[in-house]
Amino acid sequence: MDIKIQFGNRIRKLRENIWLSQDKLAFKSGIHRTWIGIVERGQRNLTLENIEKLAKALGISIEELFKGFK
Repeated sequence: MDIKIQFGNRIRKLRENIWLSQDKLAFKSGIHRTWIGIVERGQRNLTLENIEKLAKALGISIEELFKGFK
């Protein structure tokens, strides 16, 4: 599976586990809401800065964000 799709699925799962909408994740992370959907669908690469923003918004470390990747 493409790493962008894996990452997007991971973001979606973590977001849904804490009952956050895409809009709320966008607000908390400072990433535009349309980009959250694009990322969750695995359509774009993210910068390291945006990966860090997402991890913080989800309340986890960057290492935790990538748990389970092969």
